[in-house]
Amino acid sequence: MADKPSVLFVCVHNAGRSQMAAAWLTHLAGDRVEVRSAGSNPGNAVNPAAVEAMAEVGIDISAETPKILTVDAVKESDACITMGCGDTCPVFPGKRYLDWKLEDPAGQGVAAVRPIRDEIKTLVEGLIKEIAPEPAS
Repeated sequence: MADKPSVLFVCVHNAGRSQMAAAWLTHLAGDRVEVRSAGSNPGNAVNPAAVEAMAEVGIDISAETPKILTVDAVKESDACITMGCGDTCPVFPGKRYLDWKLEDPAGQGVAAVRPIRDEIKTLVEGLIKEIAPEPAS
């Protein structure tokens, strides 16, 4: 593992769950973790309901754009986390692979996205405790 762990969040369109997960990890772990997100078939824009749900908790993802999943992104990551969307990553020895079973926010309003956002936050908090705990003071 490099100086700091790196995590890649993957979802087919890279427009909702993976964007929220990346934003939570960046927000909660700061510079202790390198964060990426991508999708095998990226959408045209981040889901507006995901943008609104994250804005409600003070995190702005409005400038994010869906990105294509590349072999290099997987190679450069210590952990690859799929979002329960049936997407798969290329498999390389020594990488950690997780699949978080999450509801799909596509086509749903912000009220339906809030519980998904909150579940992702809980999962990310657990991930941080494992890979990048707060330094002892």
